[in-house]
Amino acid sequence: MKKMMVWMALLIVAVGGVFFWQTTSASIDELPLPKAPFDQKVEDVTPDVLNKESEWTTNFTHDGAIFKDGDTYYVFSTDYMVGSPPTPGIQIRKSTDLIHWEFVGRVFDQVSEEAFAWAGGNTFWAPAITKIGDRFHLYYSVSGVGSRTSYIGLATASTIEGPWEDEGAVVTSKDGDGGVANAIDPHVTQDASGKWWMTYGSYFGGILLTEIDPGTGKRVDESSEGTLLAKRKDMSMGIEGPEILYNDETGYYYLMVSYGWLEDTYNVRIGRSKSIAGPYVDSRGRDLRDESDESFDTGVKIVGPYRFEGDDGYVGTGHSAFLQDGTDTFVLHQARPSEDIYWSQLHVRKVYWTKDGWPVVSPERYAGEGDVEVDDAHLVGDWDVITFPRFDDGQQASSTLTLKRDGKLENGDGSWRLNGSVLEVEVGQETYETQVGAAWDWENWKPTIIFTGLSEDGTAVWGKKR
Repeated sequence: MKKMMVWMALLIVAVGGVFFWQTTSASIDELPLPKAPFDQKVEDVTPDVLNKESEWTTNFTHDGAIFKDGDTYYVFSTDYMVGSPPTPGIQIRKSTDLIHWEFVGRVFDQVSEEAFAWAGGNTFWAPAITKIGDRFHLYYSVSGVGSRTSYIGLATASTIEGPWEDEGAVVTSKDGDGGVANAIDPHVTQDASGKWWMTYGSYFGGILLTEIDPGTGKRVDESSEGTLLAKRKDMSMGIEGPEILYNDETGYYYLMVSYGWLEDTYNVRIGRSKSIAGPYVDSRGRDLRDESDESFDTGVKIVGPYRFEGDDGYVGTGHSAFLQDGTDTFVLHQARPSEDIYWSQLHVRKVYWTKDGWPVVSPERYAGEGDVEVDDAHLVGDWDVITFPRFDDGQQASSTLTLKRDGKLENGDGSWRLNGSVLEVEVGQETYETQVGAAWDWENWKPTIIFTGLSEDGTAVWGKKR
């Protein structure tokens, strides 16, 4: 029997002398699914490359920032590695497909005298990369660990691989200076009117927004820390890694931040606003500036620690970045394999948009997949499904969901229906609106189809077909 053969069950129904066939299931092999991104399955922990930078690829990518220059994608990231102190300088990687990454080198040889004198740190954290006019602007952080004594600096270059010229401080903070901000985790973006803005901050004082002078690349108002965009109750509730994306189709600005601790509960949250200055709210209208006891339950969680059947999974899934590439949107973030949480990998995921204008991401890393059209018959069968409770940031394990041909679920407690690319699943008291797409199953090393979306109360769900 040919591989492309569709399994059918004959349902003979006489209606006006016409007989009908009813599809029960269909092979997804007939769909335009992605090919294997590498010759063999990629391992998350490869000690042989520890001291071979040319073979690092996605290994040791931490706090990545991305920019597309021509047909090449560049990721700039924190000085990080396993096994020994990292070499300072801001790591650079590049790719032409968002899949195969080449380690290029570093921006600097060492932290500047000014940054070291201020913050006492000898490595760089959480860079941001953009282009203003005809020059590339690289913003970087230097910090004293565990304190507000931090420094955001700027370097510029005429080409994205340098050489880079250090332009000095943009924002500084110090314990006892009377402020609340922590000068780390910058991101610079342009609003719909053409103005430039920088978001920055962390646990200390929350996430702030300040206007940037495109002529200097520095703050317009150096007397103010900026406008508060997001904050949580206290230091026990982590928040950091802000980025803003404007979607001209929805008319919203999307603020993306990370909650939790980077070695385990790190997760990605989203709020949106019609104004770049906020207020940013989640799908239930909860303000991301909430400092009450309920501040653990703000933001739409779109990525969290996860584990699919047959794999150890990942924790520390945070410090994300947006990439708008033509009509496609991507989110990249770091992820620490449960096998060894001190390793850090770069994950790139395709973004899908709900009918209500919220971004959700693929359950699988990007492998070059395009759009795919499916029928009901392609969806019939077993799925590995993960939900991300807003109130539980621990690693979430997959369970099995079986879609039956009659539009019901295997356990009888729910139903499903497909409308174009939108799959709606009712489970118990919850209804999930999801988008269906193609993907490469990195855990089982084969092509598959996926769904991703939100419930009515803003709980994210991932599914991939077995």
